[in-house]
Amino acid sequence: MDWQDHGTILSSRPHGETSAIVEVFTAWHGRHLGVVRGGASRKLAAVLQPGSHVALSWRARLEDHLGAITLEPLKSRAGVLSDRRALLGLNSVCALASFTLAEREPHAALYAATEPLFDVIGAAHPGWEVDYLHWEMMLLDELGFGLDLSRCAVTGSREDLAFVSPKTGRAVSREGAGDWAPRLLPLPPALLGQGPITAMELVQGLALTGYFLENRIAPELGQRPLPAARARLIDMLSR
Repeated sequence: MDWQDHGTILSSRPHGETSAIVEVFTAWHGRHLGVVRGGASRKLAAVLQPGSHVALSWRARLEDHLGAITLEPLKSRAGVLSDRRALLGLNSVCALASFTLAEREPHAALYAATEPLFDVIGAAHPGWEVDYLHWEMMLLDELGFGLDLSRCAVTGSREDLAFVSPKTGRAVSREGAGDWAPRLLPLPPALLGQGPITAMELVQGLALTGYFLENRIAPELGQRPLPAARARLIDMLSR
């Protein structure tokens, strides 16, 4: 069994004395693991860093084997090493993709959205934090827990949407919320396209996506806690 693809390194860990097990988010084969022979060498150390974009070949005797990976570097995102905020963002994307995506299950649309996100974070491009928030929303949608912010779940109105139901993920207007407002999640206006996002709205938006990641996605994955990398990013953005 063998195939060729391209993708981005999510993680790497030692395997034996000279090899490494790498985890790659690929275009057509989803999140995939394999052994890189000589992966512990200095020559490959930079290539196997999270965020590195690579071309790879996977080969195994049987399809369900771990398999061996050979790879060629295509793009380095090492620029994040000089920007702690961007490094936290890149690590959070890698950790969440690893945490949420089933191994070997293709997610072509999510991959197509993730590569540009890696690029803007890797370049520490101003405003990447907003792109990251929208990526988390797309991740929820890809996993079947997308938010419906199109109209009020109670009144059907498209006006004055201010909350999200923690049970359904649907928007709720101020009128529709009534006395239930304190039990609902705040909906930042910027997520409705109402002006540029503020720092406070960014944190509110990440609290919103974080609620559904923690209370809808994590239980489906065996009640594992969300990756610490995401918590470190939120802590930085909240300061």
